[in-house]
Amino acid sequence: MTPTRTNSPVRVVGAGLLGTSVGHGLRRLGVDVQLDDISPSVLQLAVDYGAGTPAADAAGGEPPRIVVVCVPPDVTGQVVAAELERWPDAIVTDVASVKSAPLAELIARGADISRYLGSHPMAGRETGGPLSGRADLFVGRPWVIAHHEQTSVFALQEVEGLALDLGATPVAMTAHDHDRAVALVSHVPQLVSTLLASRLVDDEDGATALAGQGLRDLTRIASSDPVLWTQILTANAAPTAVVLRKLQADLDKVAGALERSQERGSGRIIAEQLATGNAGVARLPGKHGSSRREFDSVTVMIDDKPGQLARLMGDVGDAQVNVEDFRMEHAQASNVGLVVISVVPSATAKLVEELEQRGWRIAA
Repeated sequence: MTPTRTNSPVRVVGAGLLGTSVGHGLRRLGVDVQLDDISPSVLQLAVDYGAGTPAADAAGGEPPRIVVVCVPPDVTGQVVAAELERWPDAIVTDVASVKSAPLAELIARGADISRYLGSHPMAGRETGGPLSGRADLFVGRPWVIAHHEQTSVFALQEVEGLALDLGATPVAMTAHDHDRAVALVSHVPQLVSTLLASRLVDDEDGATALAGQGLRDLTRIASSDPVLWTQILTANAAPTAVVLRKLQADLDKVAGALERSQERGSGRIIAEQLATGNAGVARLPGKHGSSRREFDSVTVMIDDKPGQLARLMGDVGDAQVNVEDFRMEHAQASNVGLVVISVVPSATAKLVEELEQRGWRIAA
């Protein structure tokens, strides 16, 4: 068994997506995980799927070295405070998507925050619950560790070790900086996706039948849980509102230019906003956190029948071409699909030639 930085037992409170993913990831490394949840049925499901053992079964045994609180943000502070009091020798962390509110609540309660260190793995899925947990959910993902003035060295070591054992990359930030950052890169994108998807409800002319992959990409996260996201947005309201107001100003500017499209200067306003968007996309990190690179897209037509995608990927591998990314698009009212393969420009010609020789149809 691979040596771990995280020592058994680990107590995980909350058996949803993140809690069970922590459990699966640690158990894969041989760490004893004790699960607890306010819902007996949710807890039993998580146990049945192998995310850990019921914490009640460990009563009277060795106390946890670290407690990971994985509950909704509106009760995170309350639960962390209870865990700090119950386990006076344990380090307690949480994985809530907001960090300032729980810390402020703990200070107000007079809790021993030297043993508390908030954290936030930047990972998730559109679906939640114990059935969605995955051992590899955090692999390669940033894991924010929100240090504060009373953070102990031991607490920092324990939480960093947890993140590293789960395959994540620890990122040090203050709670304030974290909340500003996630407002921009997570919370406002959720709202933008939701608001755009909301416009589709008004479609009475069949426009959605024309929807392509672009709209699907933009609205993918709009299917997220409304209850959970109401809690998240409320807990991080001020930073999120600041970014929304800036976005609103940009929208007003572009909408005004479109309404006056025949007037001089309106085209420049639109073009400058599009160019600014290009510059923003260029700032997003590329593969493995490296600087963003430009790739070519090779679009391959495949029949909608079993085994086609596997055969295509096998042929790409035989061509000795590294795939940087790929996505699938389904043709409307047709039994064919389009697989868009992203490769470095120097490999494009070779991949096209190899695939055509193997009988694949390359879309122009």
